[in-house]
Amino acid sequence: MKDGEMGEEDTLRPEYDLTDLRVRRLGPDRQRFGDVIRLDPDVAAVFPDAGAVNEALRFLIRITRDRDIGLRVRDGD
Repeated sequence: MKDGEMGEEDTLRPEYDLTDLRVRRLGPDRQRFGDVIRLDPDVAAVFPDAGAVNEALRFLIRITRDRDIGLRVRDGD
């Protein structure tokens, strides 16, 4: 069977515009559309968008690293 010949009648309505549809490819040639991390509803309610989540996580990473560095220096005294 050639591409486009599936043996089924085309029942798609003409008013449906699928020109901007992105097709998800499977297999080794598939391109990633990005990683999705799901937040619990109570956590998601605190952040207005993904940028706010990233900013909060970067801040947490920074203060955690600073704290770890401070502890290592004090332990080595």
